[in-house]
Amino acid sequence: MSDFEPGALVGAVADWVAAGLELFGVVVLLLGVLSTTFLFLRDGLGGRSRGWAEAFTPYRAQLGRAILLGLELLVAADIVHTVAAPLTLETVATLGLIVLIRTVLSLSLEVEIEGRWPWSRRGTRPD
Repeated sequence: MSDFEPGALVGAVADWVAAGLELFGVVVLLLGVLSTTFLFLRDGLGGRSRGWAEAFTPYRAQLGRAILLGLELLVAADIVHTVAAPLTLETVATLGLIVLIRTVLSLSLEVEIEGRWPWSRRGTRPD
């Protein structure tokens, strides 16, 4: 008789996938900050823009997009973690709180980048 438990395998795979998503999310955040800061410095020092003031708006928008993407990956990792963790009221509440906080951050970043609520986009249709 074997001691193999399918639930243990799913939990182990979920842990690895979640760790990979977390690492990828952190890498995306780090590369986003580094690349957008490099472009900001290049443009601010006389690249394609007319100075620091003109370079700041695109920098802020691109930095916000990099943070949003990193946050989405970290939320995905948290969701995958719940597959591996035993479901208790505490783990579900923790996940809910993490997702809520990150969703509010994502929403506020979206408003900062676009200048409007995501649901108030008029006249735009997906192609």
